[in-house]
Amino acid sequence: MSRQQSLAKPASAGAPSASEMSEGRSFFGQPWVLANLFGVEMWERFSFYGMQGILLIYLYYSTSRGGLGIDQGVAAGIVGAYGGAVYLATILGAWLADRVIGAERTLFAAACVVMLGHIALAVVPGVGGVGIGLVLIALGSGGVKANATSLVGSLYAEGDERRDAGFSLFYMGINLGALVGPLLTGLLQKDWGFHFGFGLAAVGMAAGLVQYAVGRGRLPAETHHVPNPLARGERGRYAGLGVVGVLLVVVLCLTHVITAGRLSDIVIWVSLAAAVVYFVVILGSPHLSHVERRRVWAMVPMFVASAVFWSLYQQQFTVMTIYSDERLDRNLFGWEMPVSWVQSINPVYIIVLAGVFAALWTRLGERQPSTPVKFGLGTTIMGLAFLVFLPMPKGDHAVPLLGLAGILLLFTVAELLLSPVGLSLATKLAPARFKTQMVALFFLSVALGTAMSGRLAAYYHPDHEGPFFLWVGVVAIVVGVVLLAFTKPIRALMEGVH
Repeated sequence: MSRQQSLAKPASAGAPSASEMSEGRSFFGQPWVLANLFGVEMWERFSFYGMQGILLIYLYYSTSRGGLGIDQGVAAGIVGAYGGAVYLATILGAWLADRVIGAERTLFAAACVVMLGHIALAVVPGVGGVGIGLVLIALGSGGVKANATSLVGSLYAEGDERRDAGFSLFYMGINLGALVGPLLTGLLQKDWGFHFGFGLAAVGMAAGLVQYAVGRGRLPAETHHVPNPLARGERGRYAGLGVVGVLLVVVLCLTHVITAGRLSDIVIWVSLAAAVVYFVVILGSPHLSHVERRRVWAMVPMFVASAVFWSLYQQQFTVMTIYSDERLDRNLFGWEMPVSWVQSINPVYIIVLAGVFAALWTRLGERQPSTPVKFGLGTTIMGLAFLVFLPMPKGDHAVPLLGLAGILLLFTVAELLLSPVGLSLATKLAPARFKTQMVALFFLSVALGTAMSGRLAAYYHPDHEGPFFLWVGVVAIVVGVVLLAFTKPIRALMEGVH
């Protein structure tokens, strides 16, 4: 077999099973193959966050500054809609994995699409490059996200207490890429222009693809299988539906039903509708056992809390980018740091604290807080972080960098209580026939929250920011406290899942 053939279709023969994987202890006490997924996700996040670190300012900066000159509120809505579309696309990525080609092959194909999107942003000028690039990156990232998470879950046998710790380490890989990406793309954007920054993101994605191609054959044998394959007669029908869907979107764009100003609202409603349909389809499946059905019901309040959390957290790429550009004192010893560098503060905290949280959950074992408690605390702390904006100094470029760094520390603690734990929860509550699609359902909560962050950004303005920070913070705190109050009935529905 040639090298090209082996990369296109890895053989599962001889690959270890999930239970055999679970017994290995060589990567910080985790199965060794986690190191490969750790590295792949690091490079993918390098490109993703590197590009996103300069995307909003590229949209609203004037043409004299190398940007496109789009209205700031519309630009923030585009970024929120794009971010929501990334997570919305996990539905397609999960469906392809569960019904057509399996998680492993879907991940590889999706990563190729992401790289093409970054190349489009780098070489195609103007709005056309943004449209082509963001659509490709959103579609590809959906496949990468759902399936990378599912592949990590496949490394652990049921009941393995290392699962949450493993996801925390995987999350640290994500944030290594998220740290370096905005630093380097921001420097290139500042000194050479936006398209050089976008080009570096494409190079990072290429590096991730090479690493994944080298190690993909070591994944568990079951990741190469299709859990619930389409019947032969169904393939044509679904292909036809896909073509109709693409044509419908094209028509809606040409008739100005879909416009830049409406994108965030469209993604919000599509994400909400998709989540409702997903819950109905999974809960209505005759193949679910009584225990599996109760566990899916337990996901409902967690979904709501997650959406609220992400509607605040993802404002790092909308409101906080504008805040950093206009309100933050970015002077470092006489040199003005790039706006995108602010987005590397959170990954620094993650790198430092992810191992601490992973060690804490491992040490506590069965004594660690339950998932509903972690979700409730994470949502509450996220709300408190927004209240801390209120006493910050007013005026242009008046906010000290240390003040914003303190707020981002609260962001990080909240994130580590909810995000990696949520990914782990999706794999633990998933029915056997909907493993990857339950991960997609969790990502739908992120899609909804991210699109809402773009919508909320339209209400932000530096001249009247106090009420904005107050109300979004209070709402998140209320949701977190309510979730904590209902911990016992939620745990009962989880049927033994901690």
